[in-house]
Amino acid sequence: MAASALSLTCNFSSHSHPLNFSSKTTPSYSYTLRRHSKDPSDSSICAVLSSAFVVTTPRKLQNDELATVRLFQENTPSVVYITNLAVKQDAFTLDVLEVPQGSGSGFVWDKKGHIVTNYHVIRGASDLRVTLADQSTFDAKVVGFDQDKDVAVLSIDAPKEKLRPIPIGVSADLLVGQKVFAIGNPFGLDHTLTTGVISGLRREISSAATGRPIQDVIQTDAAINPGNSGGPLLDSAGSLIGINTAIYSPSGASSGVGFSIPVDTVGGIVDQLVQFGKVTRPILGIKFAPDQSVEQLGVTGVLVLDAPANGPAGKAGLLSTKRDAYGRLILGDIITSVNGKKVTNGSDLYRILDQCKVGDTVTVEVLRGDHVEKIPVNLEPKPDES
Repeated sequence: MAASALSLTCNFSSHSHPLNFSSKTTPSYSYTLRRHSKDPSDSSICAVLSSAFVVTTPRKLQNDELATVRLFQENTPSVVYITNLAVKQDAFTLDVLEVPQGSGSGFVWDKKGHIVTNYHVIRGASDLRVTLADQSTFDAKVVGFDQDKDVAVLSIDAPKEKLRPIPIGVSADLLVGQKVFAIGNPFGLDHTLTTGVISGLRREISSAATGRPIQDVIQTDAAINPGNSGGPLLDSAGSLIGINTAIYSPSGASSGVGFSIPVDTVGGIVDQLVQFGKVTRPILGIKFAPDQSVEQLGVTGVLVLDAPANGPAGKAGLLSTKRDAYGRLILGDIITSVNGKKVTNGSDLYRILDQCKVGDTVTVEVLRGDHVEKIPVNLEPKPDES
């Protein structure tokens, strides 16, 4: 190729203004290529350079996009990353090591360093570490947890200027179809935003730890993946309306059906955990048979398998299931109603007890053999969890 002289002149003209998504004006750039050569092949060089130096102007964001960007930027500092560490012994050196066994998300509740997350995120941990949005890491202590509702509260000793509590909203007036936003750390990635709508309200799921039902759960199609657990579900105003807790998927990845515990439920639990370190919830003090087993017997209700003598039901005289001297099964009492409310399965029983308080006396109607009996039972607090 013949020697040639190629000069590039770039002219930049731009309005002097700070970067602003809503600015009506955008910087403009132009370039001029001058070729001083008689070699016709140099025209291809000019063409390549021309395409290489084309600068596309930034796309103007729509109002709803601006609102989403602003919501993410304002709420990200409130969302934290939680690492669950377990102590394991090396098989060869016998050294005791701390290794990550899981991770999840959480959010700052107040300026005192309280962090709210799911119980299953911290379950089985020997140590916990919380990473804030600025990547600073702090050791966390467990303040308390509620296995039945899958809620836990941690505490970190962080400077107040690093803590930005998330705005607390209301979940009682939510509507199907309104937009929601989930922020978390799925698969260990940095803060991630997913959007969707409320697909359903007043759903019921079971606690992963105890199997006890969680009522009034929010269903959303916002993508919730492993690692999103414990993160906030926000409304379009950026206020907390729920904690992302579970997905319904055979593969374990988001399938468009996610569940969040409503903030109205969470608020009361967190207040009790912060103040007392535990949630006081009444129990009957029984173990009952799986619903499928009772259905096979052709009866409706909750079959009492065991009612320890030192528990509320045992003190009141409810009978357990047992075997006679010949090994034949003798069914215990079958609970058919509590305080006049029909009980057809275990979920019904839990739902009624959730509306009661420790110390309340409830009337338990049972089917004993071929006759019905009404037995008053004084509800007691659930024993402390270790």
